[in-house]
Amino acid sequence: MTEEIPSMNECLGNLGIIAMRGCEELADKVDHYLLGWRACEGRQTFRIKTECPRFSDGQGKGVLRESVRGHDIYIVCDVLNYGVTFNMYGMEIPMSPDNHFQDLKRMIAAIGGKARRITVIMPYLYESRQDSKKMRESLNCALALQELIRMGVSNIIVFDAHETRVQNAIPLSGFDNVQPHYQMVKALLRKVSNISIDKKNCMIVAPDEGAMERCMNYSSILGLELGMFYKRRDHSIIVDGSNPILEHTFLGGDVKGKDVIIVDDILASGQSLLEVAQQLKIRGVRRIFIFATFGLFVNGLDNFDKAYDDGLFEQIFTTNLIYRKPELKSREWYEEVDMSKFISLIIDTLNHDTSIRALLNPAQKITNLLQNY
Repeated sequence: MTEEIPSMNECLGNLGIIAMRGCEELADKVDHYLLGWRACEGRQTFRIKTECPRFSDGQGKGVLRESVRGHDIYIVCDVLNYGVTFNMYGMEIPMSPDNHFQDLKRMIAAIGGKARRITVIMPYLYESRQDSKKMRESLNCALALQELIRMGVSNIIVFDAHETRVQNAIPLSGFDNVQPHYQMVKALLRKVSNISIDKKNCMIVAPDEGAMERCMNYSSILGLELGMFYKRRDHSIIVDGSNPILEHTFLGGDVKGKDVIIVDDILASGQSLLEVAQQLKIRGVRRIFIFATFGLFVNGLDNFDKAYDDGLFEQIFTTNLIYRKPELKSREWYEEVDMSKFISLIIDTLNHDTSIRALLNPAQKITNLLQNY
């Protein structure tokens, strides 16, 4: 969010970074930035050696390989990383979000209250798609947050939470929801040299009513008009955990001849986003760019390959906050947005017990970026 190192107070404690399984690459990048900024400390790494071994029946444990007594610990956890596996009864089992969350708790338990403070950086908030109740059902996300706080976690940092009101489950504890707006816009301007960010040539579109708040932020900061698609669903049945969409209705001004940026937090199967893109193309949109903080691509990449070949969209931007399939990175239509420096700034600022308010508000940085562009 800023190119300068924040003004620093005295460190709260010795800085330590724990990378849960699947987060090693991201943690190494963060470690690289921090070592460069703190060269005077003479450290070789801020990474803490840990592991979460498994028994042959699938049970596991968290193990610390060095002392963390008095440390200010930051645990980085990607609960969506199915690219890592464990052995159970002779079978290789991809790790599910539940497996990752259990390992996170095991590591906190291994710390055993000896750290001065524990901050969990969980970019994709565990169980965040089950954050509200509409019937007699579980409230998983709230329970998970409360469990982490009971175990001694002081702060929880997430990115682009599906529903920010879930923080009401832990009102007396630290919870920061970070947005990747600046990094997304910066990646777009670097990738697309001939885009005009003005009301005449560009527009922000929310794919559904749930994405309106983040899209309002983009449209306000960029000075663009905002449109929205209303999804009419069949609430009588549930398919793959959700109600199927019957119709998309567009609410907004004329999009003909404009570039459109579709913004959402999660790209799961992508079916809904591609349907929205198709509806926009019918209305005469020039080019379509898709911002999605978390690119899950749960049904593979073939439908996106076809949509790209058909000219339905130009580029998809997602962050490196979660696991990305190796084949995804080779796609011509895909652009990865690196968040490692931003995370490093957050850790560096918090470790010096300084406010991160400036980091959470990207408006001025985006304004400067557009002026330079």
